[in-house]
Amino acid sequence: MRTFRAVAAVLLGAVVLAGCGPSGSGGDDAPPKGSGGPGTITATAGASAGTSASTSPSANPTPSHTPSPPTSAVPAPGETLVRVTRSGGFAGETHTLVVKGDGSWSRLDAKAKAEGTGKLSEQELAALRTALREADFPGRPRIATGGPKIYDGFFYAFVHGGYEVAGEQGSLPPALVRVVEALPPFTAG
Repeated sequence: MRTFRAVAAVLLGAVVLAGCGPSGSGGDDAPPKGSGGPGTITATAGASAGTSASTSPSANPTPSHTPSPPTSAVPAPGETLVRVTRSGGFAGETHTLVVKGDGSWSRLDAKAKAEGTGKLSEQELAALRTALREADFPGRPRIATGGPKIYDGFFYAFVHGGYEVAGEQGSLPPALVRVVEALPPFTAG
């Protein structure tokens, strides 16, 4: 029965994550139309910050073949910074937290219905950004394994900077535990 629950939690997390991608969420976390990749997104962010950006190769001193990694780019205030789905536990519930670049967040239930919203303070947002940077999503295996089995524990699925990482509560490395600790609560109360 516990194996069935774990498989069901993984599948549910995958379905929730698949429905929350660029084609399922209205494109909220998709790059701007006409974007050529991470380098273009960075140039767009620089242009909105008051610097001039051009797509002309001669005006861009950075070679186009060396784009910056997606996790180093700071998302615009309305774009998704991180999405974390937690499922399982004693009650077998699923909750998803979506934190935007400006620190605003939404909590969703298993059917992706809004359960609550809020905004992180500047210090909380800085702590979350630090935890995300230190978690090194590009260098992590897609599924964290090897930890002790925690019966009735949680399964976490993270999406950040174009990378997806997941794992059971007992298998999460300390860097991902710090990300979970920097998030708003998964349940009200």
